[in-house]
Amino acid sequence: MNSTAPDRNGSLAGRQAVVTGAGRGIGRAIALGLAQAGAQVIAVARTRSDIDEVVQLAGGNIIGWCADVTTDAFYQRLEALPALDILVTNAGTNRPLRIENVDEASLDAMVALNIRAVFRTSQSGVRVMLRNRQRGSIVHISSQMGHVGAPSRTVYCMTKHAVEGLSKAMAVELGPSGIRVNSVAPTFIETELTRSMLEEPEFRKSVLDSIPLGRLGRPDDVVGAVLFLASDAAGMISGDSLKVDGGWTAR
Repeated sequence: MNSTAPDRNGSLAGRQAVVTGAGRGIGRAIALGLAQAGAQVIAVARTRSDIDEVVQLAGGNIIGWCADVTTDAFYQRLEALPALDILVTNAGTNRPLRIENVDEASLDAMVALNIRAVFRTSQSGVRVMLRNRQRGSIVHISSQMGHVGAPSRTVYCMTKHAVEGLSKAMAVELGPSGIRVNSVAPTFIETELTRSMLEEPEFRKSVLDSIPLGRLGRPDDVVGAVLFLASDAAGMISGDSLKVDGGWTAR
């Protein structure tokens, strides 16, 4: 087992972390948050300029990998790591379409990134943890749509429900090895990706009307949940989904 003593105060000093989809938005905020908590972070994204920005913003504790998380080359690189304590699978995509309008390209793209890449990334990360007999924490960034349904999101909901199922199955299988697996399921978070959608007044109102707290989520709201689940403060939490949704799914 990893010799790092449990720290119930939430410090991640000395931990090695990998965050996928870390170039922008939620992923960038998570990578920076983990680094600020003391972890050595590998931030993964496809766009070199985004990764360079993250590394510069961190001022240390972050190494950038420009990589495509759907490729064997990325999984091989991940498995070559000498150690891994924290894995955050954040890379994902959405193409809102009514079911009758979903084309094969959109279906394949969402399944490939939201399900297959999450599984393959997890598999490679687990191999590193098991090889080194490390306790570890894996956090899948899911969505409130992994717990409910919504119009124009049949494929997205399907993929996020799959992530929730993967989290539970991994938690059961890997618990005896000291590896905890959980998900974080955010509501609509204001990022570059969602900004244009949320600028539409009718849609924005419908979203806010569905959130009892009456506000949209911010990347930092997700960061707090990830830091908790990654830390020893959550040492007895596995197979769960922490919904950062302002009460959306409580209705």
